[in-house]
Amino acid sequence: MGQPIKIIGITDGGKSSLLPIYEKWIYESECLIGGERQLQFFPEYNGDRIVLKGNLKTAVEQLQATDKRCVLLASGDPLFFGIGSYLSKKLPVEIYPNLSSIQEAFAKIQESWQDCTFISLHGRTMKGLAQKVDGRAKVCLLTDKNNTPATIAKYLLSYGIEEYDSYVAEALGGENEKVVQLSLEEMTDYEGHPLNIVILKRTGQGPNWSLGISDDEFKQRKPDKGLITKKEVRVLSLAELNLHENSVVWDIGTCTGSVAIESARIARHGQVYAMEKNQADYENCLENTKKFRADITVKCSKAPEGLEDFPNPDAIFIGGTGGEMQDLLRVCASRLNKGGRIVLNAATIETLYLANETFRALEFETSVRLVQISRSKPILHMNRFEGLNPIYIITAKHKEEQS
Repeated sequence: MGQPIKIIGITDGGKSSLLPIYEKWIYESECLIGGERQLQFFPEYNGDRIVLKGNLKTAVEQLQATDKRCVLLASGDPLFFGIGSYLSKKLPVEIYPNLSSIQEAFAKIQESWQDCTFISLHGRTMKGLAQKVDGRAKVCLLTDKNNTPATIAKYLLSYGIEEYDSYVAEALGGENEKVVQLSLEEMTDYEGHPLNIVILKRTGQGPNWSLGISDDEFKQRKPDKGLITKKEVRVLSLAELNLHENSVVWDIGTCTGSVAIESARIARHGQVYAMEKNQADYENCLENTKKFRADITVKCSKAPEGLEDFPNPDAIFIGGTGGEMQDLLRVCASRLNKGGRIVLNAATIETLYLANETFRALEFETSVRLVQISRSKPILHMNRFEGLNPIYIITAKHKEEQS
C-alpha cells in the first residue's frame, strides 16, 4: 500500500459539490473507487475504476495490494453512517467530508438537528424501531428500497404512534430535489424518489409509560390475573438484570410480556426475545407489545425448546420454568454472555432450593432477595394492607464476574 487513500464526500450535485482541489485530486489519481452513481459523475476518467456493490472486503483486499494513487467517492459525510469509519480501520486514509443529506434536509425544513435522534434503516431490519422512536422529539431515518417512507409510516401506525408529522426529503442536491411534509397517515401511500430520508417531528403528546407500569394496564388472561409479574417485583427484577441500552434480553415464561416490554423500553437499541407456552397468554403478550410500543420477538413455545433460535443474551429473566428448571438453567447458563445475569422469580422454597443447587453445580454465583410487598386497600373510611405472595428473586452470574 502506497500513500493514503483520499476519501472524498460528494453529493447528488456531482462535480459542482466539490472543491476545485478535490476535483484535481480525482483526475490526478490512478484509481477511482465508488458506487455506480458516484462514478457516473466522471465518465471521462481514464484511470482504473472499482465499483462498490457491497463487496467491501474484496475492495479492501484490492486496495491493500496496490501502490496506485487512489481516490474513493462517498456520499456526503463519509463518517456519518458511511464507509469512512470502516475503511479507516483497515487502510491508511484521508477523509474530506461534504455536506450530508441530513444537513441539507434540516436546512430545507428550517429545523435545528443537534437534538435529533438518528437511526439508519439502510440495509437493516426495522425490528425494534417502535421503542427507538417512541417519545423522541425529532427522529431522522435513513431509508432504503425496502424500508421506504410508506413502509415506515405503516409500521409506526401499527404501534399506535400517531403524534408525529413527517418530512420526506428526496434526491437532495440533485435535479430532482424535493421535500414534502406529510402526516403519517398520508405517508402510507406516498411514493417518491428512491433516494430519500425521513424526518419525524413530534407534534402531539403520546402516552408516557414510566418504569413500573401498573399491572392493570396489561391485558391479562381472566380469571387468572395473578400470573403477571407484579409491578414492585418487576421493578426489582429489572434492576437485578442490570440492563443497558444495547442489551440482548431473554424473557422466559413471559405471560403478559410485562418484563419483556419494560426491558425493551430500557434496552431501546438492543434486542428482546420472549417465550410463552400458553397460547392465550402469548396472544395477550402480542397485544400488549402493540399498546406499549415495544417491538420484540415473541415465540409460543415451551422452553428450553426454541431457545436455539435466539442470539446469546446479556440478561435472562425467568418468570416460569414449566417444570423443566434444571434443563432450562443449564441451557441459559451455557448461552449467557460473559458479564451477564440470570434473574429467576420463585414463589416456593423448593424452587429456590433447586435453583440454588443447579446454579452451584453450574459454577454460578447467586444472591437471593425475599420480597414481601403489601398494598393499601380501602375498608370503609379507613385503609388496611393486603399482602402479595412473597417472591424470591434469585440473581445468578458467572463466578469470575463476582466482585
